[in-house]
Amino acid sequence: MENKKMELMTVGGGCFWCTEAVFNEVKGVEKVVSGYTGGTAPGKPTYREVCSGLTGHAEVVQLTFDPSIISYEDLLVIFMTSHDPTSLNRQGGDAGTQYRSVIYYHNQTQKEIAEVVAKQMAPYYESPIITEISPLQTFYEAEDNHQDYYANNPNAGYCSAVITPKLTRLRKMHGDKLKNTLT
Repeated sequence: MENKKMELMTVGGGCFWCTEAVFNEVKGVEKVVSGYTGGTAPGKPTYREVCSGLTGHAEVVQLTFDPSIISYEDLLVIFMTSHDPTSLNRQGGDAGTQYRSVIYYHNQTQKEIAEVVAKQMAPYYESPIITEISPLQTFYEAEDNHQDYYANNPNAGYCSAVITPKLTRLRKMHGDKLKNTLT
């Protein structure tokens, strides 16, 4: 059996339930874990603490992906088009620093690619892209009830109102990069 060389990507684009649902549909993405990073409070934060805005953490997802199937650059383009990278600390009705647009890079190459993609995407938006590009520090996995939230709760109000339309847009824009393309 061939040994795949997997890579990690960590991003925050608002509520992690949305971002997780998006990347769970992408070819080459083997695993998506919702979590928190980027804060200053000591210890592992809880959802309630992060939602208070006092810990400084962002809601993020950490992807394990196969770069022979999908590139880091392509994943960043999907990320930049699946949320509003021009909105400071807000995505739709979710407001606060925990919902900031952020790319946490794992190495210098990821940092450089993120900077290039942000510049390449800028002309497509009326407002400046404010997505933070920062080094990943400690990633904390979110509680079990936040993992695979959309898959486990597709009829919940937030899922129907926010995530389902986001997935519809994803399928239109990036259908060729998805695991199950609708025809």
